[in-house]
Amino acid sequence: MLALLCFSLLLIAVDATVLHIAVPALTAALEPSAVELLWIIDIYSLVVAPLLLTFGTLGDRYGKRRFVLAGYVVFGVASLSAAFAADPVTLILSRALLGVGGAMIMPATLSIIRQVFTDRRERAIALGVWSAVAAAGAAVGPLVGGVLVEHFWWGAVFLINVPLLAVALPLAVRLLPRSHGDPRRRWDVPSAVLSTLGILFLAFGLKEAGHGGTAGTAPALLIMLAGAGLLVWFTARQRRLATPFLDIGLFAQRGFAIGVLCVLFAVFALVGLQLMLAQYLQLVLGDSPLQAGARMLPLMIAAIAGGLCAAHLLQRFGLRATLSGGLALAGLSLAPTIAWGAEQHPLMLCLCFAGIGFGVEVALLAASDTIMASAPESRAGGAAAIEETAYELGAGLGVAVLGTVTTVVYAPSVPAVPGVAAAAMGQARESLASAAHVAREVGGPAGASLMEGARTAFVTALHTTVLVSVALLAVTALTALALLPRRTGAAEDPGSRPAELQREHLPS
Repeated sequence: MLALLCFSLLLIAVDATVLHIAVPALTAALEPSAVELLWIIDIYSLVVAPLLLTFGTLGDRYGKRRFVLAGYVVFGVASLSAAFAADPVTLILSRALLGVGGAMIMPATLSIIRQVFTDRRERAIALGVWSAVAAAGAAVGPLVGGVLVEHFWWGAVFLINVPLLAVALPLAVRLLPRSHGDPRRRWDVPSAVLSTLGILFLAFGLKEAGHGGTAGTAPALLIMLAGAGLLVWFTARQRRLATPFLDIGLFAQRGFAIGVLCVLFAVFALVGLQLMLAQYLQLVLGDSPLQAGARMLPLMIAAIAGGLCAAHLLQRFGLRATLSGGLALAGLSLAPTIAWGAEQHPLMLCLCFAGIGFGVEVALLAASDTIMASAPESRAGGAAAIEETAYELGAGLGVAVLGTVTTVVYAPSVPAVPGVAAAAMGQARESLASAAHVAREVGGPAGASLMEGARTAFVTALHTTVLVSVALLAVTALTALALLPRRTGAAEDPGSRPAELQREHLPS
């Protein structure tokens, strides 16, 4: 049973990171625009974030087992569609459907573990294994992606899900416990619609504002305002509902609000940078997909180590120092990359990745501690739901915002090359992966010159993105240092919390 639930989580965790390495190959095959490429990458997280709440509520009402089974089917169909997508729009829609399937599976797996393992000690062991699987999935995602892209084609990163799900589905039908749910639990349809559309409109406006030029800025701002308005409406509705989707009242607790903010911005910085660094390794430093995946492993391994050490650091140094220190370590580890160009820095790159992974993971677990310590036990479920939503939202918005910043700086920095048509130059300015594709088609000295200019422009854009991330991490660290108490009861003894709340959070 536990193996099956962890396998379900493994698929979701791997799928969140496996695509980063496939970006150059995918771009060469489908030729997406810069905006379409960002949607391909982050539509998954942007759909998962609001739907976690929706399907968590539906699972409580109609039974969790049926949502896991339905999630398997949706995930399998979406994987098949994504693997053979012939154009960027089809791939975006397929990735969105993958997000729907992931949101159906993820909350149900944790709930079933709580249902099946009633003994507290057994439940703690089961949840520890669940967290370790999440870590392993996030860690091996880039490496799996590198192997599949190098030996097959980019669609293999999705196609591999299909045979695995074909084995898992009949096992799930046989092994998962039946649950009838509670029909008295209300499901508020307007809240589900408002949260989902609000997040998607906001993300769409952000992307278009950065890529649409002067003519497209006004419509993009209107879309952003519409998204913000929908989210304000959603928040107001939660205050009126007897059983809200999100327990907004928890944000009145300062520690809770700061903890959620730290989760959001830490994941925001990490996931957005993962995408840019994967392209830097392949298209600037010249790594193969497999080599790039292997070179990113120190980040994930250090994140696992950070999760294992965080509870001890909390007990030794207290909440405020651990949280702000983790964020500061991540920012300091990023800083050396600002001075890098196209030269190799193998040892420093490994150390920087390790520092980023360790620092962010320690900060995330400390933030989780303050979130759960600030919430009354009767509202712990609502607090956990908000934390998970902040995690997925940070991942989606990190790619949207930092990807937009990168493209805004990159596009005008690519110099025109004699002998390359204006249409080809326009395509090359969409992204570094697009420039590599155009350079291969042009060939000769003109193609080499185009690729050299594109690499230089991308490095400049990456430096800007890193500066934004370092500034964001620094501000968040200073906020935590200034406003959080030195210790809380939960921070002094993380083991005193209910076992199901001691979850590790890993970069996806």
